[in-house]
Amino acid sequence: MKKWIPTTMAAVMMASLLVACSSKTAEQPASSAAAGTSSTKPAEKTKFSISLRTLAFGHVEKSPDINQDKWVKKLEEMTNSDMNIVLVPHKEYEQKMIQMFATNDIPDVVQGSGGVNGKEMAGSVKAGVFTPLDELLKKYGPNLLKKVPKDAWDNVTYQGKIFAIPEYLSNPSRRSTFVRKDLLDKAGLGVPKTVDEYMAVLRKFKEMGVENPYMGRENFKYSDSFFGAYDVFPYLSMFEKQGDQVLPKFFDTENMTKALQTYKTMFDEGLINKEFATINATVFKNTILAGKAGMWSMNANELLQWETQLKTTVPTGDIEIIASPTGPDGKGGHYLYGPAPRAYFINKNAKNAAQIIQFFDWMMSDEAEKYFTFGIEGDTYKTVDGKIDYKAPTDTAGVDEERYRQSFLWLVQDTTYNKGTLSLTEEGKKLMNVYDTTLKNEGRDGISFEPRLESLMKNPDISPLSDQAPPVILQHMVKMVYGKEPISDWPKVLEEWKSKGGNEVIKEATEKFNSKDSGTTVSMPRK
Repeated sequence: MKKWIPTTMAAVMMASLLVACSSKTAEQPASSAAAGTSSTKPAEKTKFSISLRTLAFGHVEKSPDINQDKWVKKLEEMTNSDMNIVLVPHKEYEQKMIQMFATNDIPDVVQGSGGVNGKEMAGSVKAGVFTPLDELLKKYGPNLLKKVPKDAWDNVTYQGKIFAIPEYLSNPSRRSTFVRKDLLDKAGLGVPKTVDEYMAVLRKFKEMGVENPYMGRENFKYSDSFFGAYDVFPYLSMFEKQGDQVLPKFFDTENMTKALQTYKTMFDEGLINKEFATINATVFKNTILAGKAGMWSMNANELLQWETQLKTTVPTGDIEIIASPTGPDGKGGHYLYGPAPRAYFINKNAKNAAQIIQFFDWMMSDEAEKYFTFGIEGDTYKTVDGKIDYKAPTDTAGVDEERYRQSFLWLVQDTTYNKGTLSLTEEGKKLMNVYDTTLKNEGRDGISFEPRLESLMKNPDISPLSDQAPPVILQHMVKMVYGKEPISDWPKVLEEWKSKGGNEVIKEATEKFNSKDSGTTVSMPRK
């Protein structure tokens, strides 16, 4: 993965190169001692390359050489491995992944984020690039098979065979609505519930001089709470039955126009930044941590770290997670994540697939949990009277480093939350309770298809990303909020989407929903 080529060239080359991959199977070391044991490390050093998305983690993107990072070195020592981590830029993830497959510069292990049929995988599983793992897992991955839930394995299964090792989520409701509770208290208002109550809070924040009452971000990422209120997320798994057809949820014109009008009102009244359509992830976070935002959307597991970092700028700053705004049906919340947010595919040309399985199996051990949660004894924690004495970092760099160790490097785990560290403090216990109560009871979902509909895969202009609207839809959403197009024209937007291939999508979705095609898994809404 040292060379990148233009995406257009990559698309042309991709299919032929994938098919041309060698059919040589991975050699499996006869490490029978590993089978059925806990945290057994391979006798020989496991040397392998692995591609990992940077995920916009500050510690990762600022590292001069991630392979020389002390936490990577310690991980290698503990697992008797020699990793060559190849970082894939977060902002260019799909593009770089397509180029990787097109140039056939594929590492031994590839991290994917959309199951076996994720757009970033570029059809590589179907093309035979990766090795089936069922037998290897039975021999070398007992902890993985025992602890990873069935729905996560199902997400990485193709034609009855497991093709990846999944990270998993026991609670799919992960995103949440954050509020500066200190500002809310100062405003003298209660915790809002409905859209109207939320708007009242935002107007009060504006009156108080809060620069960004609601913090927006480009493509409506992490600023889509009100689409959830009206149940019109324009995303990948958001289909619903309307009459005798299965349609994307953004075809609900009545509620989509209400959601867009809510954002336009926010824009017109200065409740959201006038430049929100161009605010990237870095500016979004920095603005919030500088104390210049009153409310926003973010993954709940960021709460304690962000509050710690906020207090370096605003010592009295207090962030809380509250129930997301509810719409006409009395429900709300953000879109529900899939059961396997990330997964790890092993190249069929890898020469030590069994040892690689052992490496991932170790991730399920008590030793791994202790390391990723608390770090290195004598460095980041100590043991007193048989109990771990761990003080979570409070400085920005330390918080970033802890998050990197617990979330980025711990490749296979239940990523709902880190119980080890959260249970050490009252704040952490409170956050776990938020997951188990507030988030457990909210969230939006829809009918989804696995593998993805072919009509979507062949036309990126009308195909939604996991948490973004299709390009042809998104451009109109932004224009309508900015007042450059009337919101009443939404039916025209739907006609444009249909004319560019959407009619094929509706036809395929409806047929597969009705036929219960054995080659397609049709998942119904979880909430």
